[in-house]
Parts: sequence; structure tokens; C-alpha cells
Amino acid sequence: MSDEGTGALEYHERTSHTPRSVRRASPGLDFENKPRPYEIYESLPQVGLDEVRAPQVPALSAITASGPDGDGRSPTLETLTTLCHYSAGITKRIRRGNRETEFRAAAATGALYHVDCYLVVGPLDGLPAGVYHFDPRTRSLDVLREGDYRGVLAAASRSEAVDRAPVTVVTTSTWWRNAWKYRERTFRHAFWDSGTVLANLLSVAHAHNLRAEAVLGFADDPVAELLGVDPEREAPLELVPIGVGDSAPDALDPEPIDPETRPLSDREEEFPLIHEAWRAGTLPDGETAREWRSTAAETSLDGPETSAVPRSSPAGPEAEARIALDPVDHETQSKRPLGETIERRGSCREYEREPISFRKFSTVLDRAIRGAPIDARGGEEPLSFVEPYSIVNGVEEIPAGAYRYRPDEGELERLMAGEFREEAGHLALDQRLAADAAACVYFLADLDRLVDALGDRGYRLAQFEAAITAGRLYLATYAHRDLGGTGLTFYDDLVTDFFSPHAGGRAPMFLYTLGRPA
Repeated sequence: MSDEGTGALEYHERTSHTPRSVRRASPGLDFENKPRPYEIYESLPQVGLDEVRAPQVPALSAITASGPDGDGRSPTLETLTTLCHYSAGITKRIRRGNRETEFRAAAATGALYHVDCYLVVGPLDGLPAGVYHFDPRTRSLDVLREGDYRGVLAAASRSEAVDRAPVTVVTTSTWWRNAWKYRERTFRHAFWDSGTVLANLLSVAHAHNLRAEAVLGFADDPVAELLGVDPEREAPLELVPIGVGDSAPDALDPEPIDPETRPLSDREEEFPLIHEAWRAGTLPDGETAREWRSTAAETSLDGPETSAVPRSSPAGPEAEARIALDPVDHETQSKRPLGETIERRGSCREYEREPISFRKFSTVLDRAIRGAPIDARGGEEPLSFVEPYSIVNGVEEIPAGAYRYRPDEGELERLMAGEFREEAGHLALDQRLAADAAACVYFLADLDRLVDALGDRGYRLAQFEAAITAGRLYLATYAHRDLGGTGLTFYDDLVTDFFSPHAGGRAPMFLYTLGRPA
């Protein structure tokens, strides 16, 4: 891994929120200089996509599917249209006065939509081999290169799934499109927002019975060069091989390209810490990527068990109470189709303080936290690099309190008893949404151990596993008519302190809230 730039642990520390840092933050945003949420290429040819056909597989089934191992299925142009639309496309437009706002298929911090999808395609019926950029405004593909360049990705990753995929989606983040508001925390948000995009993408692929997984082990610079992006401005994040076919041809030597793009705003500001953190976690070549992936899959990051004494009740049998969740089976689960669920999904802005169903809460956790297909994961554990904790304040049959969720056992382990609405709101930057939510779900990671085992790229892995799981929580939540959810940010150290001593040494990666929408 690269020894350049700011290391992951230093980056995380320097971008952690505290009450003091938030109070001292810049007081306002320059809306006259707000970047547009699209990458617009000025002079590239475009290929139109097909009509969108909404996936009819129930959302709760699609998010838990894994796709076939290798039955030779390949996406069609129609399937690619659906994949692009329901992962990064425009799914709703809302007019307020004279202003229309466009919302995308997946949640994004600040609705700034800094994640783009590129497609590296072999010969498909209706689409020539090439390297393309998905333009959600026009639902079309910008043609960056003509020819079959899948071998470049195969060499950069040394991944069999990438080598045999007829199509690989590459996600990128254009830093300024998010840093306009969130400044240096954008590197975190790159994985938060690509995680929610890929939760949708994988679900849609699996709904079409296509093999798909997220690949984080790859050499970064060859991928950036293939796409013609400058990592100081826009950098690759993940590869998603889709389908199974013949091995990619030998890697072509791509000529340098620098396609002209329309300026995002009058002036783009630079935040060097973002690029330094990205650069510190890069991998130099495909063989290093293969070794990193193998090490990650074999690494056990389970920490020692730590007993906890509830703050609001005496120690004793109740202190170690476990609650077995009771999700519905597949025959009786919500049948809301995946396409309709993604179109319905939003980011809830107000909750009623009314309890939600125990069985629906159980089902949401059960379906979402089963372990997304990620190349660096090994074994059968639902999660490999993060652990889910929760504050429950409004779920039927679950006493209010703080819990650790054990997805392998389907149980909540009570850490503290009592209602913690005030605390939940305070931890989420004093936002009422978290205080009013029926439950707040936090994903925490032991970053010291993770970075020690997997280097600075391990930090990306923790952020991404938390985010793609949260993206699946979004889908499982909105598969139910009377539930809503949203992700929130947080005071980093205060979350750790709240769940300690059990969560000692762990840092929060993502916070997702759910409840009954007002």
C-alpha cells in the first residue's frame, strides 16, 4: 500500500465531530458556488439506453439474494438500463415553488450526489464493447473509449469475478461535489454514499439472477487512467463485476485520455486531506490487490467480550438479558417489489413517537444485516469488519435500552436499560430525528486492529461494509408501508463512550435511524 499521504487513523481523528468542532465549523455555505450534482462531458458521443423495467422481485428477497455462482448469465442492454437507473438514476422530481429538485435512487449525504458510475463492457447484444459513463440526466452512456478494456480491470484486481464479468461497474467520487458542504469529511462520505448506491445495484443484479459482488481490492491508478479521471479531483472507489462469461482478453494498453467536462461551479476548492487519505490506501498492482484480498478474507477481527452493567438498572440476570428477534418468513413477508421500494425510498425528515412493530423491526434487521457480497469478506459471518449496536426507544415488545445486535444468533443483547431519547438525539449532532426515532442503529469498527491487519485500505473496508449494510437497511425499511428511515451523522467519540465499556476501542462508521414517519 502507498506510504504517501495522511494515514487512515490520522485522517479519522482529524475529521471526527465533537460538540466543540461542530460549533466552530464554518457558519454558512456559498450557494452561489454550489456544484451541480452531475458530471457533464462536453463533446463525447452518447448511447441511449432502453426503457426502464422495474424489478418485480420482492425487495426483502432481493437484498438477501446472492446471485448464481457461475451459470453463464450475462446482462442485456435492458438489464443495464435497469441497473443504472435503480442505483444512480433520477427516481423522483419534487417541485417547491419555481424550483424543481431531482432525487436519485440511493441516499446521498446532503443530496449532493458525488458518486458516479462507469461501465467497462465487453461485447453485448445492442452495446459495443467500450468504457462508458452513466449520465442520469439523459439516461444515456457517454462513450469514453471504444474497445474491450475488461482486461485492464482484471489485471488491476486479479479477481476471477472481474476477469469473467461481461460488465464491471466502477464507482467514483468527485470530491468537490460533496466537499462544498462537508469539507474534509468527504472521504468518509465517498464510502457512505457509494455503499448505498451499491446496495441498490447488487439487489437489482440479484433480482435478475446475475452474479455480482463489490470488489475493493484493486490497483487504483490503472483504473483511474482507464476512466480518464484525475484522483486529486475524482477517484475510483469500488468495482462491481456483473454476470459471468468468458475470461477477459489480455489487457489493452489504454492511451491517455482527458475528456473535457463542464465546470461544476464558478470555482472548485481543493481539500488536500481528502486526496491524501485516498492516496494512503491505494494498492500498486494486481498481485498486491490479490494478496490484500486474501489477507482480508482470512483476518478475524472479533474482539474480546466485555461485560456491561446497565446504567438504569441494577446488575443481575436482567443485565445480561437477550431478546430473540422474530422476523417473518419469506412466505408472509412484505411483497413490495424492489423497483417500487427504491422509487418510494426517501430520507425521513420527521418521526412520530409511536412504537413500530416488533416483527417488522426484526425483519428489517434480519434481511439487511446478513453480509453483503464483498470480495474481502471471508467465512459465513454476517458482518466481518463492523459490529451493529442500537438504541431502541420505540419498538413493541423490546424494553427501551441500548443493545448490541448479534446477527449470527438473531438476538439483541441488552447493554443498558432505560429510555435514551435525549442521549440518542445528542449523539446525532443534537438532531431531533434521532431522539424521535424508534431505533438508532450504529455500526462500529475496531479501526486500530483493522488498519494494523489490512493497512490504510482497511479503513475503506470498514466504512464501506457499514454503508452497504445501511443501504440494505434503507431497502428493508421502505419495503414496509408504515416505516421510514434515514442516515445521520454523529459525535464520534461520544458514540463510543455511550456504548462503553462494551464498545471500548471501537469507532462509529455509520448511523441509521428508523421509525414511523410523521
